[in-house]
Amino acid sequence: MQKIHIKSLLEKIARRSVAGAGVLALSAAPALAQAWPEKPVSLVVPFAAGGTTDVLARALGDELSKSLGQTVIVENKPGAGATLGADIVARAKPDGYTLLMGAVHHTIATSVYKTLSYDFQKSFDPITIVALVPNVLVINAANTPAKTAGELVELAKKATTSLAYGSNGYGTLQHLIGTQFAMQNNIELLHVPYKGSGPLTTDLIGGQVAMSFDTVTPVLPHIQAGKLRALAVTTAKRSSALPDTPTLNESGMHDFDLGTWFGMLAPAGTPADVLDKLNTEMVKIIKSDSFRDKMSKIGAETIGNSRDEMAAQIDNDTKRFAEVIKKANITVN
Repeated sequence: MQKIHIKSLLEKIARRSVAGAGVLALSAAPALAQAWPEKPVSLVVPFAAGGTTDVLARALGDELSKSLGQTVIVENKPGAGATLGADIVARAKPDGYTLLMGAVHHTIATSVYKTLSYDFQKSFDPITIVALVPNVLVINAANTPAKTAGELVELAKKATTSLAYGSNGYGTLQHLIGTQFAMQNNIELLHVPYKGSGPLTTDLIGGQVAMSFDTVTPVLPHIQAGKLRALAVTTAKRSSALPDTPTLNESGMHDFDLGTWFGMLAPAGTPADVLDKLNTEMVKIIKSDSFRDKMSKIGAETIGNSRDEMAAQIDNDTKRFAEVIKKANITVN
């Protein structure tokens, strides 16, 4: 009887040990999730400082630092039409500590660049689209006399050398808009790629290039100061930041509805609970009145959608731009 009693007792202890271990395991999982972030988060901007991507990233990063209780460090890694910065994040450890402020440009680069070290749809986990910013055709007000997009086309047709337009690099939306603008109006334009809106805007004001199709944000102060002249926006509807500036479609052209979205992504394989937390905190910030008002002043329309909705946007744009790029025969080795 004593042996049976001891055996029974040992079995009970064993069962309790196993049950206890299960409880500990279950309690450890949320504890690990709650621990993130335990150190600063790096936010990679694939363009030079001063452009829309940089401005949005820093504005969101400041608020995210408060929300997460950790410093969010913005790192500018410009080059190769935003693909250099994307490559850095694609190869980073998927632990939630390295993020990418991506943009519509990355869905274009997929078809423009013959060789990329990453697959934009497979190498990243979408978090949320932060904002949509209209692009605008701007010229140097002192050097170019055109008052409308139509007058600019006429100047280009009469020019002895091709008018130069700047972009944020090969395979960016500005490059694509410039190509479509030239093809539709049967004119020759010289494409000059830059590493971001900052250096592009400096050269546009300095007269090194005649025009750009940049986002509203970096050029708005210079339009307001009279250094640059806005001729038309490239979206289907007018920009709230430039209500008196017509669209290209209103200017006699057609099928222009191109604006730049900017969104946050993480390396593929980042834990779902970390992605969910990032989405929750970012959307909360993006939809706040203070952030929306701040973005409105620079011409940005806030979005703040779900991870699945951002993934769908990326998929749709990748397919849409692939057709345009094939027709325009734009490739980069």
